[in-house]
Amino acid sequence: MEAGPTREVTLRPAHFCRQLLMAMEGTEGRRRKRKRNTTPDAIGMGIKRDLLEQATSDDPDPDDFEAWLMEQCLAAGTATGGIRAMALDILAEWRIASVTGGFRAWLDAGAPSDDRTE
Repeated sequence: MEAGPTREVTLRPAHFCRQLLMAMEGTEGRRRKRKRNTTPDAIGMGIKRDLLEQATSDDPDPDDFEAWLMEQCLAAGTATGGIRAMALDILAEWRIASVTGGFRAWLDAGAPSDDRTE
């Protein structure tokens, strides 16, 4: 019996961003355990969290996600450095999740982590 055509399921940015927000709970737990000053980490994570929450709310189309991220950077005016860095990070992770079964499965499982803060 021949296998039928496979249909690629497109990962919606809003769904991905919601999952990534859950994964960030583990990141926050690891950050708190570090002995060094983690203020810069917290600032970057805050920027990333804001972008993820906005993407979850706006629900951009997958084909428009990169442009949507660019719009967020441009809307920041002159303070684009941190936002641009986090937007690039989110875009890279979204692309990986779109093509890599393991990363996507981990996100689908709720991004389990021993470092997650409850």
